[in-house]
Amino acid sequence: MASTAAGKQRIPKVAKVKNKAPAEVQITAEQLLREAKERELELLPPPPKQKITDEEELNDYKLRKRKGFEDNIRKNRTVISNWIKYAQWEESLKEIQRARSIYERALDVDHRNITLWLKYAEMEMKSRQVNHARNIWDRAITILPRVNQFWYKYTYMEEMLGNVAGCRQVFERWMEWEPEEQAWHSYINFELRYKEVDKGRTIYERFVIVHPEVKNWIKYARFEEKHGYIAHGRKVYERAVEFFGEDHVDENLFVAFARFEETQKEFERVRVIYKYALDRIPKHQAQELFKNYTMFEKKFGDRRGIEDVIVNKRRFQYEEEVKANPHNYDAWFDYLRLVESDADPDTVREVYERAIANMPPIQEKRHWRRYIYLWINYALYEELEVKDPERTRQVYQACLDLIPHKKFTFAKIWLLYAQFEIRQKNLQGARKVMGTAIGKCPKNKLLKGYIELELQLREFDRCRKLYEKYLEYTPENCTTWIKFAELETILGDVERSRAIFELAIGQPRLDMPEVLWKSYIDFEIEQEEFDNTRNLYKRLLQRTQHVKVWISFAKFELSIEGPERLQKCRQIFEEANKGMRSCEEKEERLMLLESWRDYEIDFGSDTTRDRVRKLLPEKVKKRRKLTAEDGSDAGWEEYYDYIFPEDAANQPNLKLLAMAKMWKRQQVEIEDTNEDMDEDMDEETGENTEKGQTPEDKTTSPSASPSRSNEASTPPPADQAENGTDKDPAMETEPQKTYDDRDDDNSSSSSSSSSSSSSSESDGDDGGEKKEKESRGNDREKESRGNDREKESRGNDREKESRGNDREKESRGNDKDKESRGNDKDKESRGSDEEKD
Repeated sequence: MASTAAGKQRIPKVAKVKNKAPAEVQITAEQLLREAKERELELLPPPPKQKITDEEELNDYKLRKRKGFEDNIRKNRTVISNWIKYAQWEESLKEIQRARSIYERALDVDHRNITLWLKYAEMEMKSRQVNHARNIWDRAITILPRVNQFWYKYTYMEEMLGNVAGCRQVFERWMEWEPEEQAWHSYINFELRYKEVDKGRTIYERFVIVHPEVKNWIKYARFEEKHGYIAHGRKVYERAVEFFGEDHVDENLFVAFARFEETQKEFERVRVIYKYALDRIPKHQAQELFKNYTMFEKKFGDRRGIEDVIVNKRRFQYEEEVKANPHNYDAWFDYLRLVESDADPDTVREVYERAIANMPPIQEKRHWRRYIYLWINYALYEELEVKDPERTRQVYQACLDLIPHKKFTFAKIWLLYAQFEIRQKNLQGARKVMGTAIGKCPKNKLLKGYIELELQLREFDRCRKLYEKYLEYTPENCTTWIKFAELETILGDVERSRAIFELAIGQPRLDMPEVLWKSYIDFEIEQEEFDNTRNLYKRLLQRTQHVKVWISFAKFELSIEGPERLQKCRQIFEEANKGMRSCEEKEERLMLLESWRDYEIDFGSDTTRDRVRKLLPEKVKKRRKLTAEDGSDAGWEEYYDYIFPEDAANQPNLKLLAMAKMWKRQQVEIEDTNEDMDEDMDEETGENTEKGQTPEDKTTSPSASPSRSNEASTPPPADQAENGTDKDPAMETEPQKTYDDRDDDNSSSSSSSSSSSSSSESDGDDGGEKKEKESRGNDREKESRGNDREKESRGNDREKESRGNDREKESRGNDKDKESRGNDKDKESRGSDEEKD
């Protein structure tokens, strides 16, 4: 039992891992080692310096080092640095045999390692083991013949040793492998160092075959030139040109060849070389060639040669452009201009034929506009430069046969052809050409040109027939009607010209009717037919009410000398103003009024000037709502509007402003009147006190002023404001007596208040006092009537200043005045009866 208990106690408890998920931060062994290295947790002391005092210690040291190197090699044989360190350590101990053995063992491991061969050979050369070094280089170039470094070091070693034959033999072995260009140059330079020019030439011969490039041929030729073999150098260039042929021509070869000949003063040969090259090299690859050719001609050529160079260069450029895009007519124009300046006619014709052969692919006029000028220039060249009329006629005929006249035509070609025939004194042929043109494709330009042609020939009957045909073709063309009428006027047939104008204005459709009417009017003015001119203006105004027609009509009447010209002109302006009241274009109406104002300033009186000035509108800034195309709100915009005083539709807009102005004026006037009446009352009360009156009498006198002040504080009614604005302008010239409703109301109220006050005081006074009060009331009534008259006169002045009062409102105001006066008289009579009672 005890043993079992002890056994149970020895069994360790296994820890239970609750969370078996991987930790968020994983730590690797590599990370632990790196952190230990970075923190340098294990600081090892440096090894102690050891001094070797005897041979035994030296042997022990060698043994330990050799054992360490061998261990490193045994661990990893492919690491060549361990072998090289081992061999260099043995070399430092002068153990050349051991180092050689180590290098050989290393070569057995990796015989294609370049560094290993180089270190091995350098060790042998340092130890002056020449044969061993040659043996190593031979083995290296045999195993790795494409490593140029071995060959360079081998040849350098042999040349340093003075073994020229051995060095040449190494170079020959190297050249058998056809190395890169630098190896050949090294061989050539080696031979030149020992003055072996012939051998160098032989090497060059082999070199240009192995590396057949232009620069190598040029180097070969320069080699010959440098050593004074000019004929050999020229032969090398010629061989190079033959070698590359015309398929692989390079401009650098010809540039070098030309410079070679230039140094030899062979200028003709240089020019031949450049021209030969330019004829065979594509133009985009010959830029340097052109540049050098131009410089050569500038240095050694004449003016003609320089121009030839420039022309040839541009010709090649244009050839490339037209080859790239045959329908680039602008390039053809430039090319033809260049060729025409310096070429024979056959060459120019050839280029023209090539150009006109490139017809536009689509039969649309916009594609033919530039192309047709090729034919025109071709025909003009044949006519003016070559002086060949027959060929020119053929060119025109071929061009006209080519154009699809049913779809479109070019009037310029027909006209040029006809003019050419006239220059050749072939009038019938020219008329035949123009007749064919009008028959095939009638156009405005063709008809105009034909008419001008006949005019120059003074064939007026033909011109009349042509104008008739022209008007049958386009009866809406106002310019044609005008020109036809002018022709008849020039010929002196005025009635025929007038009939043409009448026919023209009777057409249902016209493209520029205003120009036609103006020409007709000017024609009648020139003929001094002023009655006809007035009739024309009236007929024109029946068709249109344009403001310029009215102004022109007025100026016409003003320009005619006569006693009634001013009155007629003013009458036209008045008619225009009445006629344009319903015009929506307010700017035109304003233009008319401004023109009328200028006329009145120059020729009118003060009354007429004031009258026109009152008709001028008021400029008002307004706002209107904008709406976008999709119907959304686009904000507001400000604009200027003109409000004319005589325009009844605009009166509601001015009503509020007029009411405010008149109310302010009336307030000022009533305050002035009240102040005057108060001063008069103060004077009367002073006189009464001197006569012995009681204070009770004083209280009856100022009863009229409160009623006036109360009425004056109220704003005027709308109809009174209209009386101040809606006034007929014709009424301004008639001196009539008008009344102001508000002043009459005030006067009536003052009279009624005075009468009522007098009647109230009559109950408590005796008869004598009643008589005195009646006399005082009469005096006050007279004073109030005088004030009423003054206010009436002021109201008349205000009515004359204001615009827009009409007669009906004035008559209403007069009726109200009469009624108020009648009421005042009734109240006065009642008051007097009550006093008598």
